[in-house]
Amino acid sequence: MIYTLTLNPAVDKEHTVPHLVMDEVLRAASTRVDHGGKGFNVSRMLKVLGTSSTSVGLVGGHNGALLRDGLESAGIRTDFVQLNGETRTNVSIVDKALAHYIKVNETGPMVSAGEIASLMTKIESRLKPDDWWVLAGSLPPGIPDDIYARIIHIIQEGGARVVLDSSGEPLRLGCQAGPYLAKPNACEASQITGKPVETVEEMALITPELLAMGIRVVVISAGKKGALISDGKQQWFGHAPVIEEHNPVGAGDAMVAGMVWRLAQGEEPSTALRWGLACGAAAASQPGTGMASKAIIENLFPKTILELMNNAI
Repeated sequence: MIYTLTLNPAVDKEHTVPHLVMDEVLRAASTRVDHGGKGFNVSRMLKVLGTSSTSVGLVGGHNGALLRDGLESAGIRTDFVQLNGETRTNVSIVDKALAHYIKVNETGPMVSAGEIASLMTKIESRLKPDDWWVLAGSLPPGIPDDIYARIIHIIQEGGARVVLDSSGEPLRLGCQAGPYLAKPNACEASQITGKPVETVEEMALITPELLAMGIRVVVISAGKKGALISDGKQQWFGHAPVIEEHNPVGAGDAMVAGMVWRLAQGEEPSTALRWGLACGAAAASQPGTGMASKAIIENLFPKTILELMNNAI
């Protein structure tokens, strides 16, 4: 079983405008609403890939009910802790002519100590060996920065594997807890190590430091260029397929879904990365945070290219 954990989900609202102009009233040519949050996005892509998952997380209020109903109507199982506060709304404004966008994320509701305790109890009750857990996204107010680290210890002591995709201090502390796979982007990898990460060669040079934290597989993403993956034995850079980009929001989550989909089936990390890149590119080709069809993903997969890096591990 694959579980996705989303601690700060959102209703994602996207407005498309003819031109993105500052200091003027803009009128949307179209509007769409998606069930957002990084873990939710992973579950949505897994559904496209024909793999079931259970979405665990924190939701509250009208928006929380909207997310729960939307995921369940899409055939995704949910198991949420109900918050007293209201789940946030994130807004994107996309310039149709130039394909530029602005995205504004709300902070999220305050989470109490009792609600955190309920979440931990829920996670512990679901633990089974050989399951996969994807911990993804930012933290709402009230949740301590070490929450992912604590959850990683609990899950992996139960014999399951963790994929971590977050940012800032929660990501750094989570990496120190030694998840099976961590996926920082280049900027986040630089923040964790204190070293420059602007080129593929610099990515390759810092992976031993990240692996030394106890992480089994490190993936450093570089947006539309692709991503580097290292398992401590070999390092590969995966070149993403070229697409006509519509909205890259959620593409990284789709990439994580593609990787955990194949890893859970025993695939080698390098091949799992290729599927992840195909899923990410496919998602970026869609409007909003929509997930592309499996047919589009399968068409993009042969266009992903792996380059073996010469840097010694």
